[in-house]
Formats: sequence, structure tokens, C-alpha cells
Amino acid sequence: MRAAGRLGVGVVGAGRVGPVLGAALAGAGHALVGVSGVSERSLDRAEAMLPGVPVLPVPDLVERSELVLLAVPDAVLPGLVEGLAEAGVWVAGQLVVHTAPGHGVEVLLPAARRGAIPVALSPAMSFTGTSIDLVRLRESRCAVTAPGPVLPIGQALAVEMGCEPVIVAEADRPEWAAALQRAVEPLEDAVAASAAGLAAIGVEDPDAVLGPVARSALERALEGARRAGRVRGEA
Repeated sequence: MRAAGRLGVGVVGAGRVGPVLGAALAGAGHALVGVSGVSERSLDRAEAMLPGVPVLPVPDLVERSELVLLAVPDAVLPGLVEGLAEAGVWVAGQLVVHTAPGHGVEVLLPAARRGAIPVALSPAMSFTGTSIDLVRLRESRCAVTAPGPVLPIGQALAVEMGCEPVIVAEADRPEWAAALQRAVEPLEDAVAASAAGLAAIGVEDPDAVLGPVARSALERALEGARRAGRVRGEA
């Protein structure tokens, strides 16, 4: 098993996550073999974030890559991994990394049985799919789940993406995903409702009003959580 060095990376999925993490890995010195995308929006995003990187069919991309980055939704991941296994596409010795928050490495077993090295990486951030995410990665933690001997590789890749790695056990991945969702979903709904309300009363730039409010409220909530943690630690 090789350590995380300079690898040929294939990005499967051109949603908001894949192109950003592909760009982060390229910035760390890895070579991008290609990216897969279907919709016009995803192809535009891939071109914006990964200019000049070829768009390839998924089987070709996987076969050519030393590190396969599966940046697809949680619900899509199991069928994709199994389908590629049935097609005999996985290559022994290649790293297979997925970004789905709710899964650990068990979902990658069909690839691992064919000799691939499984790693689950999930940055704790809400992606926009733009270059601003590359800056936000530097402030983020990243859940790393992998078999014991492979953990250092997963941690190294998280660091190369710009994140601080946090080891999360296989059994704890669903709670990791749920915790992130509990933080993000109500905030997004509240901001959207507030922006609509301000627009209804004639405010021309609701985002400019709500941005400082939302950021300061979040910081206050985080400070409350930190204080609660200290109190529990002292009890």
C-alpha cells in the first residue's frame, strides 16, 4: 500500500463538492485525470473549477485513476460502487475516496473486495461549488473514516485538501451526517424566509441585511455551545 503521494485523481461527480475538492487536491500537487458530469450546470461548474480537465465517462475515469474521488449523494453511492464492481472497473491498489457524510467505508466494500483501498472523507461545510469554498476548507474539519492501516492516508488527504482531520468511527457516521444536517437545514430555511420577508417590504438587498445578522447569531450560538461543553466537562 502506497502513502498519499502525487496521484492521478479522477473526480466522479461535478456537483458542488467534487470540483472543489478536485481543485484542492490539484492545488496540493496531484494530477487531475478527468471529471465526470452529465447536466449542463455540472459541466459548466467543472469547467469553471477545473479548467482544461477532460470530461470522461465514469468507467474510463475510474480505470485511469490512482485516486477515485466519488462526490455523489449518499443515496446514489451504494449503487454506483456496486455497479462499477459488477462491471469489473475497479483497479487493485487504487484509492477510492467518497465524500458522502452518512456513509463510512462499508459502502466501498465492493471496490475493496477487488483490491481498492477505501477511505471516507466528509468536510464539515456547506459547499457553494465556487472558488470561495477553497478558502472555507482551510477553516473546516473533515471526518475521516478508514481501516486502521489506511487512516494516515485519509488524514493526509484531508490535510492536503486544507482541512483539519477528525477521525469518525464507522458506526458514528450517521450521527455525523445528522449533526451537520441539523445545523444547516434550519439556518437555510430561516434565511430564505427572512430574505423573502425583507423583499416583500421593499428592501432591495436582503442578503446585505441578513449576512451580518446570521453570522453574528451563529457565532453567539457557537459560543453558547462552547460554554455548555466547558460546564459539562467541569461537572
